[in-house]
Amino acid sequence: MMDEPIIVGIDIGTSKICTLVARVENGANLRILGVGIEPSQGIRKGTVVDLNAAALAVSRSVEKAERTSGFEINAALVSLAGSQVSSINSRGVVGITGGVVDLEDIDRALDAAQAVAIPHNREIVHVIQRSFIIDGQDGIRTPVGMHGYRLEVEAHIITASASAIENLRQCVGSSGIEVSQFVLNPLASGEAVLSETERQMGVAVVDIGGGTTDMAIYIDGDVWHTMVLAVGGNHVTSDIAHGLRLPISQAEDVKMKFGHALRSGVNPEEQFTVRSFGGDAPARIAREDLANIIEARMEEIFQLVVQEIRRSGYDGLLPAGVVITGGSSQINGSRQLASQVMGLPARIAKPQNLVGLTDQLDSPAYATSVGLLEWALLMSNTSQYIDRRGPKQPQMWTEQLKDLLRRLLP
Repeated sequence: MMDEPIIVGIDIGTSKICTLVARVENGANLRILGVGIEPSQGIRKGTVVDLNAAALAVSRSVEKAERTSGFEINAALVSLAGSQVSSINSRGVVGITGGVVDLEDIDRALDAAQAVAIPHNREIVHVIQRSFIIDGQDGIRTPVGMHGYRLEVEAHIITASASAIENLRQCVGSSGIEVSQFVLNPLASGEAVLSETERQMGVAVVDIGGGTTDMAIYIDGDVWHTMVLAVGGNHVTSDIAHGLRLPISQAEDVKMKFGHALRSGVNPEEQFTVRSFGGDAPARIAREDLANIIEARMEEIFQLVVQEIRRSGYDGLLPAGVVITGGSSQINGSRQLASQVMGLPARIAKPQNLVGLTDQLDSPAYATSVGLLEWALLMSNTSQYIDRRGPKQPQMWTEQLKDLLRRLLP
C-alpha cells in the first residue's frame, strides 16, 4: 500500500473549491481518500479577483481534505478556466535520427510544433499531440519503433494569460502547495465523463460551471479544439435575482428547486412562494415565469457553444453529439434544450465508477474535480508522450514520469 502513489487535485471554480486526495490502486483505479469542499471566494469567471480571499478559500478546502484523508498535501494538479484561455492547432516537422522513431524524435517534433508566435504575456499550458505522419503516411497513433525519414506531429496548443496563471499559483502556494500542473477544465471533465467510443466517434464535452462554460471537442480519440466562454450558471442565477427581485442566495435555491430550462416543460398552473426584496408578505410566482427566465439564458449559452463548434469547422464531425456536465447542467430540462438548440444528441454526465469517499461527488458538478485525478492517472499510465507543461528542455519520458509522480506524492 505504501508503494501506491497518492495524487491530489484542486478544482478552483467560481462557485466552489474542491480538493480531492486519492490513492492509485493496482496502477489503474482511484480510491478517494479525502474530500474538501469550500464555497469559492475571490474568483470571478474562473479568474482570481481577490488574491487574499481566494487563497483563504483554497486553504480551507485543503485543510478539510487533509483532515479527512490523514495526509499532508504538498503538491497538486490544479484546474484552469477563464476567458483568458485560448488554443491553436500547430504542426511540427523533424528528421528521424537513425531511421527509427524514438521518444526523443517525438520530443523534438513537439518542440517544433511549439515554435509558433505566442505573445510574451501568455504561457503554454498544454501541448497535446493529435496524430503523427511518417513520410506522408498519416493517422499514426504510436510512432515509436516505426521506420522513416520525416516525422510530423499535429498538436493542439493551449495557452493562458501568464499573470492569471501566476495568481492561481500564488493562491495555491500560500497553503504551502506546489502546483504540479495546470489542467484545462474541459480536458479534466472529459477524462471523468467521456467514453472511449464517444471520443473516437466525435463528441463535444460542455462543462457549464458557475462563471464559465468550457468546451473540448474530441475526434478520433484526440482533442481537436478547446474553448472557454465567460458565461455560466451564475448568470442564470443573476437573471432570476433581477427578474424576481430576490437575494442571490435565494435565487440559487429557487433555480435548483423549481427551475426548468424549458418553459413548455412545466405546468402553467404550478406556483411557488418566495419572499422578495421589500415584500411584506411572501409572493406567489408562476413556475412558468421562472422557466421563461432560465430558458432565455440557457438557450443563449447553448447558442454560443454552437457558434464556437461551427467556427472550429468540426460541426459535421460530432455523431456522438454533446456531453453536458458541470453544476448548471443539473437544471431540469437542460438536456432537452441543448439537443433542441444544437441539433445534436445530448446527455448529462457525472463521474462514474468512483470508490471511497464518493457520496458528495456523485454529481455533474464534480466532473472537473474527479477529472483532475483521472488526468494524473492518464499521465502516469500512458506509454506515449501525451502532454507537455510548456517549453522545457528535452527529457526522456521515463524520467519525466518519475519526476511527475514524485511531485504528486504528498
